[in-house]
Amino acid sequence: MSDLRIAPVAGEVMLEQWRYVHNMIVPPDELSADEVRERSGRHRLENAYLGDVLVGCSTVRPPGGEEAVATVIARVLPEYRGRGFGTALYEQGVAQALGMGARVIQTVVLAANADGLRYAEARGFVEVERYVAPEDETEVWLTLRRAA
Repeated sequence: MSDLRIAPVAGEVMLEQWRYVHNMIVPPDELSADEVRERSGRHRLENAYLGDVLVGCSTVRPPGGEEAVATVIARVLPEYRGRGFGTALYEQGVAQALGMGARVIQTVVLAANADGLRYAEARGFVEVERYVAPEDETEVWLTLRRAA
């Protein structure tokens, strides 16, 4: 863990790395380079590296609405799971969200992602919404929430 480095996404190479991890973990929501560039203007995107090796990425959507709900999503490539990298990404994302004024933290998990769902539930998240995205009517997504 001492070699883990989490860095804000800056520049095309890091955007492409973030996109690679996102698309590997969430294939039903595959994003183009242009979509990732657009998201980087609205959300805080970060990459996690073990030394120089990309191991994961995260997204923090700033708080919104009356409840000041922020979304924190941590993604770790399968071969690097179980080593604490997801926890480091998640904890940093929560700290950033709270620093932005979040009062409630939520996350979004593909229902088929048993590892992601188990991880979220172990951290006190509970399902508040289940939906099928209009662009892909086959995958079920879960919104899970916990108080900040």
